[in-house]
Amino acid sequence: MPDSETNRRELLKLGALGGISAAVFGAGLGGCASGGRRLGPVRRVPLVAPKLDRVRIGFVGVGGMGTHHVSTLLRIEGVEIRAICDIREAHAQRAAKLVQAAGQPPPTLYTRGERDFERLCETEELDLVFTATPWEWHVPVCLVAMRNGKHAATEVPAAVTLEECWQLVETAEKFDKHCVMMENCCYDRPELMVLHMVRRGAFGEPMHAEVGYQHDLRGVKFSTEGEGLWRRAHATKRNGNLYPTHGLGPAAMAMDVNRGDRFDYLVSMAGNSRGLQLWQQERLARDDPRRSEKYVLSDVNLTLIRTVRGRTIYLVHDTNLPRPYARFNLFQGTRAIYVGYPERFYLEGRSPEHAWEPLEKFAEEFEHPLWKSEAIKQASGGHGGMDFLEDYRLIHCLRNGLPTDLNVYDAAAWSCISELTERSVASRSRAMDVPDFTRGRWQTSPPWGVVEA
Repeated sequence: MPDSETNRRELLKLGALGGISAAVFGAGLGGCASGGRRLGPVRRVPLVAPKLDRVRIGFVGVGGMGTHHVSTLLRIEGVEIRAICDIREAHAQRAAKLVQAAGQPPPTLYTRGERDFERLCETEELDLVFTATPWEWHVPVCLVAMRNGKHAATEVPAAVTLEECWQLVETAEKFDKHCVMMENCCYDRPELMVLHMVRRGAFGEPMHAEVGYQHDLRGVKFSTEGEGLWRRAHATKRNGNLYPTHGLGPAAMAMDVNRGDRFDYLVSMAGNSRGLQLWQQERLARDDPRRSEKYVLSDVNLTLIRTVRGRTIYLVHDTNLPRPYARFNLFQGTRAIYVGYPERFYLEGRSPEHAWEPLEKFAEEFEHPLWKSEAIKQASGGHGGMDFLEDYRLIHCLRNGLPTDLNVYDAAAWSCISELTERSVASRSRAMDVPDFTRGRWQTSPPWGVVEA
């Protein structure tokens, strides 16, 4: 192993133990965008895998979101769900009933504990392993899947740490497998319309985005079921943007990140932590053991990202304060601007001076083909249809031997923002370089086109 690689791994280990400052880490990697990683096996970017007549799937983690994906996938032609894994047998049985109700044979169940996904990956003849487990299990499941010859798909975020991001990239390259992070917001109607307008030149040159995740999750985090069993724990030990991809993903695609541009560096700032403490003290019984928990996650995290080509992104994470749901969403170019919640546009030379116009005025001209397709008519529920489209497009690409819309480099570049914001916050908002997970191949990778169903 090269000395630079050994040193980098040792720095990461020390950093994880708190024995080295984030400032030193930032300086140590600042001069090398790849973070000292070796170049993996040469392969075509984006990856093109052989066509699959049918996609045989093993599903790991069938709680709320996992069950939703199972239900959605069963409505897509060419999908066979062969195996289900969950630490709760009742959850696995519930998902199995959905599979059988769809007319498919009973899937094999794997319920022998939290690592039974390894047995699934080793013994089942599958094309794809899909995980919707708690965050810390996303990478272990994907790695075992790819090492056993399966493509991998994961709910967001793909990884928690920078090292995990590199593990995904290196393993996908070594075994020549797709590793896709399922970012549903990339398929929402306004985001796809903005992308279509960018591709048609309506925005001019993309310049700036303001995006984020603004969702009051206090009730979810303190629930005694589902995400409440694990998500709140992250707030006791991490302080940064823990959930960056919903807002960041669509902006990155419209800015051609990893496909002609890439993230260069970021700075991040965190304020006080109050929301979870207030909920804890005001709503939990006096004898509830959760009242003794201490939280370090700030109520609001603000991050600025600059790309190599000079585009800027303002990224917000806000999940611990009272508020209606929103995904802070602004995209700006040299000729137009879009703002979400509510959706409105201003196109220079077309819109009235200094006046917003509703999305529907531009829908006939710029509606994305996916939202005009026969496929979208199959959608029901699922965040207005974007959940169906993300699953549909994954299966479509696998069955037709096409590059997946999102790839392992996107999964890594978008997910690594979490640890980098934590390190920036811990070092008084010091700038942190974002690694180039493509190792230079972003310069020749084609942009995501206006795909159709």
